[in-house]
Amino acid sequence: MITEEVHVVGVDVSKATLELGCMSLTLPASIPNTPAGFKTLLKSISKCITPVHIVCEATGPYHGPLVRFLHLAEIRVSVVNPRLTRDFARARGKLAKTDAIDALLLADYGRTMKPDPTTPPEEHVVLLDELVTRRAQLVEDRARERNRLEQSSGPDVTASLRLHIRHLDEQIKKLLKRIAEVVEKHPSLKTKVSLLAQVHGIGTLTASVLLATLPELGTLSKNEVTALAGLAPFNRDSGAFRGKRSIHGGRIGVRCAIYMSALCASRGNPILKAFYQRLRAAGKPHKVALVAVMRKLLIYLNSLLKQHTLSPA
Repeated sequence: MITEEVHVVGVDVSKATLELGCMSLTLPASIPNTPAGFKTLLKSISKCITPVHIVCEATGPYHGPLVRFLHLAEIRVSVVNPRLTRDFARARGKLAKTDAIDALLLADYGRTMKPDPTTPPEEHVVLLDELVTRRAQLVEDRARERNRLEQSSGPDVTASLRLHIRHLDEQIKKLLKRIAEVVEKHPSLKTKVSLLAQVHGIGTLTASVLLATLPELGTLSKNEVTALAGLAPFNRDSGAFRGKRSIHGGRIGVRCAIYMSALCASRGNPILKAFYQRLRAAGKPHKVALVAVMRKLLIYLNSLLKQHTLSPA
């Protein structure tokens, strides 16, 4: 959390540009979202005696290069959830939305909420995340092509689809091999993958995906890790009304990775199978019970990496 006096700079990130907003510094209004633009930003803030803290939103692939540049330059940067800043804007009564307004809003959010700086990820974790993300994309492409193949009747289109599916198969195999190489090359990653893979329903690929999409695994409390994954149920109560608990937000990649593992564990893991059946017997729908298994499994995996010992679960 920001404690001393700092200049907070809000950066609204888009594919091509970075809009800058600061209430205490004179900065360019807009710079390119390129290495040259990053150097312009660094030059503009390097003259400040008071520390600078930059706040931007997570914007898929577009904020990554800027954040990596700032980490290398040892400039404090916080990557925040866009939903939080939108809610902050509504609380401020600011409903208008432009890039310039958003940049100033991010600066205001940083000064008011004082978010913790984002920890720079290790390079091999960034690489692993890129590899598992690309594999997931190709798996989705292959599924779509297989669906098209089932619906195709013309020989030319069928041949094209089969050729593309074979190509996707080869690319997926290459990525799986590369993922295994990255894990094998880094002892700490290899140890964690081996540890997680001992749990029923967790294979080496699932373990690799979890560590890539949730590198904080093993360092958080059970409430923090489930909230980060989007598996924490939220209450919807008011007075005598008791609404249904629901999950939302979080990292979808983590939930996708652990879904099949939880499904497998609910059928073959003695403890989680009993837990699932107990929920179903209590009248919980299948989906609700399975999400509870996912949450329980993730909490266990988090605890397992903390303790580095395997206990029955």
